[in-house]
Amino acid sequence: MKRRNFLANIAVTGALINTTTEGPAAKSGPFLREDKSKETLKADLVIAGGGLGGCAAALAALRNGLTVILTEETDWIGGQISQQGVPPDEHQWIETHGAPKAYRDFRNAIREYYIKNYPLTDEAKSRKHLNPGDGAVSRICCEPMVAVAILNDMFAPYLSTGKLTLLTEHKAVSAEVQGNRVTSLEVKSSRSGKHFTLTAPYFVDATELGDLLPMTGTEFVTGTESKAETNELHAPEKGNPDNVQAFTMCFAIDYQPGENHVIEKPAEYDFWKNHVPKMNKPWSGRLLDLSYSNPKTLEPKILGFHPEGIKTGDALNLWVYRRIISRQNFVPGTYAGDITIVNWPQNDYMLGNLIGTSEKDFKKHVDRAKQLSLSLLYWLQTEAPRPDGGKGWRGIRLRKDIMGTEDGLAKYPYVRESRRIKALFTIKEEHVGAENRANAANGSKSAATFPDSVGIGYYHIDLHPSSAGDNYIDFASLPFQIPLGALIPIRMENLLPANKNIGTTHITNGCYRLHPVEWSIGEAVGLLVKFASGKNVTPRVVRERKELLAGFQEFLKGEGVELAWR
Repeated sequence: MKRRNFLANIAVTGALINTTTEGPAAKSGPFLREDKSKETLKADLVIAGGGLGGCAAALAALRNGLTVILTEETDWIGGQISQQGVPPDEHQWIETHGAPKAYRDFRNAIREYYIKNYPLTDEAKSRKHLNPGDGAVSRICCEPMVAVAILNDMFAPYLSTGKLTLLTEHKAVSAEVQGNRVTSLEVKSSRSGKHFTLTAPYFVDATELGDLLPMTGTEFVTGTESKAETNELHAPEKGNPDNVQAFTMCFAIDYQPGENHVIEKPAEYDFWKNHVPKMNKPWSGRLLDLSYSNPKTLEPKILGFHPEGIKTGDALNLWVYRRIISRQNFVPGTYAGDITIVNWPQNDYMLGNLIGTSEKDFKKHVDRAKQLSLSLLYWLQTEAPRPDGGKGWRGIRLRKDIMGTEDGLAKYPYVRESRRIKALFTIKEEHVGAENRANAANGSKSAATFPDSVGIGYYHIDLHPSSAGDNYIDFASLPFQIPLGALIPIRMENLLPANKNIGTTHITNGCYRLHPVEWSIGEAVGLLVKFASGKNVTPRVVRERKELLAGFQEFLKGEGVELAWR
């Protein structure tokens, strides 16, 4: 299949409920009036949020015979790997262990897609672990639309049989609750304005910001806990619920030497060009610069940039960091240049918090974050220092097609931190932090062992600069388990989290928020719904009764979920 046709096909892939049929809303044209007449849809499980956690939960439930309604606010499923434009951050053992079989199957399917549909070189095809972009951040740096294609393929059998109802471009707007149980969720189509009432025995919040938690009255926390609350080594003396990690509007670029692709000067360029982040521990200088705060030491650190992938001395060349297409992997002439994703320190937006804001303020911060990203692009095109002493790379081109948007920026902000449930068990630094564990009475060299483990994962504790002025908080963690108690709210009986909204702290969120861990959380939740439903008990009871917990863990292992590190 030619790449041009492939991209066109992906744009329309996915079976959806038709919300634009004839009626009052449909007749009003592209700016449709809100249609508050409601149709009720029923399933065994309703999942709000089509990110990796939501998709993993849906797939786990579907392959075990449940019917599922999956909603997604944008027109792409996949969350951080697709609509947010972030190649996966993963651990060094990912090719053989440390994630569920289904996640590794997803990764391998991406590779197979490139082998079948792209003109790869023989050398690239022969690699055991093909990495289309050869990006430094991951062993599977790929185009967002390819990830969407694979997820759509995985869902196709369930869409065709009616087991799955996929509602893209639908956002949760309200919920009905009776006592400790959610009875229904109302969603609205952003295309037609039509409302649907979704009912099920179980609901999953896989939204990027934990939107269902306040809607359903589920107890949650946000931002930074104090040292008095959590006794964590790296917690601040004073907590701040409004202090959350920066979010980022990612974008893709390539480089066309000798051409001029300079964009129109962004409206806020002069502000961002001169902006110095106000940090409790100082930033390295101006944000738009080839230096930043070393995450581990907070000392100024020099970065490199060369859009032809040429080495930049000892400094990391940002071009290769999140590169998703390396032209060297494809038959000569396929690509005029590499394609890379810009998700760098320079476009982390630190001036606002998206959690709990009004629609007006949400839009304001997202628009300003877009201005920051476009200002970074303009700076790279016109002012970034070149090795020859000149300034700017005018041949850098914004690749709008890669993100599938008119402005060339990601469909949704890359969100690093969400509302978090008040859970039966909260994962703290003492459980996973290397320094904390080493300083403990027993001087442990491994993460805490959880008897209710439902998965495993690994990433260092990586907190980006925050909205209240914290600089990086970045330190070592240990390969960890995912405890079932962190997935169960303290009160609600049939609402479960499947994103960054599990029972972590602000600190431990930094290692439980990445791609394979989010998938692992979602898969565990989807399987938990199946198991608890079959036993006619609540998730809390599964955890409390030893025989049920043992049975659930055997079920997980049979589904290819690892519960402990080798």
